[in-house]
Amino acid sequence: MAAALIFSVTAGLALTGCGSPRMAALHANCTTKGLRWKLTVLKKKPHTPHRDARLSVVNTGDKPCVFRGFPAFEVHLGKGPESDAQGHGRIMPIDLRRGGTVVTSLRYKDCRKGAASDPFMISNDVAVVSAPRDYPGRRAVEVRDEAGKRQAMNVCAASIWMGAPYEAAE
Repeated sequence: MAAALIFSVTAGLALTGCGSPRMAALHANCTTKGLRWKLTVLKKKPHTPHRDARLSVVNTGDKPCVFRGFPAFEVHLGKGPESDAQGHGRIMPIDLRRGGTVVTSLRYKDCRKGAASDPFMISNDVAVVSAPRDYPGRRAVEVRDEAGKRQAMNVCAASIWMGAPYEAAE
């Protein structure tokens, strides 16, 4: 009887796999401090008012965790105005193994060159992020370009579009 139970549990784990949503119920939610954050602004496409960026998150904790929702993402202009990301799309919880990566895309209205007089220009080379459901654990992350150089995000809108997070392939 015990052998049959062990066999069925082992077979069930083999069928669902460690990265599946079914296994996510066995792990705690990811916390901001257990993740390494990287924000990359991508090269601007010509003749478009928008700019794309990529937010990459790596689980640096000692155990798997569940990335359950959209991360919080904000760009502030000092203590003044801010632009927040709004998640779009349907998402499933991501069972994130140790060392695993989650990526989400961002799109925002880029300010025109010389648009310093724009009433809603928010320019900063630091964004504030947090894991889903861990807003009190927010942390600052530097904005970088594709070559790794520090760069400012020049946002001219109250909100930033955020795509559904997905687990990056190895």
